[in-house]
Amino acid sequence: MQIDLNADLGEGMGHDDALLDIVTSASIACGGHAGDDATIRHVLRACKAKGVRAGAHPGYADKPRFGRFRLVLPLGTLLAQIRGQLDLIRRIAHEEDVPLRYVKLHGALANQTAEELALAVAVFGTVEAMDRTLAVLALDNSAQVRAANAVGLPVIREAYADRAYTADGLLAPRTLEGAVIHDRQAVVDRCLRLARDGEIVAIDGTVFASQARSICLHGDTPGAVELARHIRAALEAEGIRVAAEPVDA
Repeated sequence: MQIDLNADLGEGMGHDDALLDIVTSASIACGGHAGDDATIRHVLRACKAKGVRAGAHPGYADKPRFGRFRLVLPLGTLLAQIRGQLDLIRRIAHEEDVPLRYVKLHGALANQTAEELALAVAVFGTVEAMDRTLAVLALDNSAQVRAANAVGLPVIREAYADRAYTADGLLAPRTLEGAVIHDRQAVVDRCLRLARDGEIVAIDGTVFASQARSICLHGDTPGAVELARHIRAALEAEGIRVAAEPVDA
């Protein structure tokens, strides 16, 4: 039994290096909601040194609001933002000789593409046109998975450690009370249940199946490093191997 632990890094939280000692995949902010040449280069070098799988983490180009608000943009403008962010991180990854393995969307854009199939197809179609070898780290049970399959990109199915879900398998809006889970043991228990049993309990108590084999540990969560350390230790104590998961065909 195996599970991948991924974290969103390069976002200016100050503990990227510590998290890279724990996680097995790093989703690197590439200038949209956070990040710049220096932060991208630093995380890529650390990934190479520590043997961590590197991925791109684009989103709405909205640093003041950390990419967590849905913007009303012409589709062409949004896709140009995505291309620009991927061009930036791909250039630096090439310079550092670090392979980029996947793309994971950030924040509001991630939530929107989880719900809206047409938008997800447009975004992932843009990714595929740039590099068809990139996988999509996609929220399981969402339109992201269907869209990635539709455009022919490999898929890594993902679940979230510290975020509540609705009964339909999507993330609960952050405006909803209880949408972010702060109790450390509750987060650890959720990760163990997902890894062992392939189940997630929604915010209303509904239990649904998940095929996710990568768990997101938010880098901007208070106490992120200690939480990540406890999650990894708990998984390994149960005999669950923590390693980057091969992508779906």
